[in-house]
Amino acid sequence: MQNIEIPIWPYVYGGSSGSGKIRSLPEDFIVKENLSFEPSGAGEHAFLQIEKKGENTEYVARQLSRFANVRQRDVSYAGLKDRYAVTTQWFSVWLPGKADPDWTQFESDSRKVLHSVRHARKLKRGVLSGNSFKLIIRDWQGDQATTIRQLELIKANGIANYFGSQRFGNEGQNVSKAMAMFDGAKVGREQRSIYLSAARSYLFNLILAERVRQNNWNQPLAGDTYQFDLSHSCFQSKQPDAEIIRRMELKEIHPTGALWGRGNADVSADALAIEQAVIDEHEQLAQGLIASDVDRDRRALRVNVQDLHWQFVDDTTLELGFTLPAGSYATSLLREIIGC
Repeated sequence: MQNIEIPIWPYVYGGSSGSGKIRSLPEDFIVKENLSFEPSGAGEHAFLQIEKKGENTEYVARQLSRFANVRQRDVSYAGLKDRYAVTTQWFSVWLPGKADPDWTQFESDSRKVLHSVRHARKLKRGVLSGNSFKLIIRDWQGDQATTIRQLELIKANGIANYFGSQRFGNEGQNVSKAMAMFDGAKVGREQRSIYLSAARSYLFNLILAERVRQNNWNQPLAGDTYQFDLSHSCFQSKQPDAEIIRRMELKEIHPTGALWGRGNADVSADALAIEQAVIDEHEQLAQGLIASDVDRDRRALRVNVQDLHWQFVDDTTLELGFTLPAGSYATSLLREIIGC
């Protein structure tokens, strides 16, 4: 199996100005999902907001299916959350013609049902407006003034929307396994999905990394496709006009990079040249995605960080709070200021 080494992606704000430890305790990494809609209060699906500690999403989903005596596929969730953290997320359980069980009986020392409500449809992947984070960095050492300056720049200008390292598995093994799969290795359905996502994310990060190197990750280029902030809707422009430049400066729109797959190129001119150079250099991954019937999509190169605030509790403890849109990674913010 060919081993793919995940590089250190180029930094936007000069690289880490300090070092520290995250997740010394689960309580040091708190995440709360924000739904993109309000459950209606009626329907066949029970929506549960669950706070959990030390349990991953799939484990809780399996436990829910056993507790409610339903098939595992009748339990849904919007996104995966880390195990070593305190996370609040939503699950749905399909209970057609059935009353809710006593959800308090599902609680334990490591999980609590905060809210239950009915809705007409099951919870689908990705239907979040974002995730809110509260992080504590312990044993912090570094240049406090530089860290604060970097945080101020992040608050004003956003971050490069890299996929986090967890997307690629330990030492990038998910990308390497994608290559092996494209070479004919047999894998299960769940693993196939993980490896395809890793391959797409890797190519996207390479495209974003090149634009960071060229210092145009947050600048409009000829032929760019733009995505509206907090939306998946896009539009293409052959040349950036005054209105595009204005909206880019206001962070209302963002340039995008390819999530590779089959389909037409959604960029042209300078933007296409950058993407094509990356794809040509990694043809086996790109062709493997097309052969696997993955459809091409776009992802914003820049992401706004909402409600970013920070506090040095003491000389060695930094607290951060912020909200990111669904699909963006807290680690992509952290890497800009600290080496963990």
